[in-house]
Amino acid sequence: MKNLQDVTERICELKGSLIALDAFLPALVETLPSAALTRLLQSFDAHAEAARTVILHADISELVLAAFERDVARNRALLSAAAEAPAALGVPG
Repeated sequence: MKNLQDVTERICELKGSLIALDAFLPALVETLPSAALTRLLQSFDAHAEAARTVILHADISELVLAAFERDVARNRALLSAAAEAPAALGVPG
C-alpha cells in the first residue's frame, strides 16, 4: 500500500507543478512584445512537432497523447491570441 500512496503523492505533486506552469505561461506571454511572441509561436510549433514525433514512436498511453495534444492546442491559442492582440488594438508590437 505504501507504493500506491507514493504514486498518489507524486501525481499530486505533478498536478501542482502543472497548475503553477499554467499560471506562469500567461503571465510571461503578457509581458512579451509582438515580435517575440511571433518567434515564440514559431519555436513552440517546432518543439511541439518534435515532441509529437517522439511520443508517437514511444510506448505512451492514449491519455498522455490526448493531454499533450489538448495542451499544445491550448498553449498555441494563447500565444496566437497574444500575438494578434496588439495588432487588433492598433498598438505597435
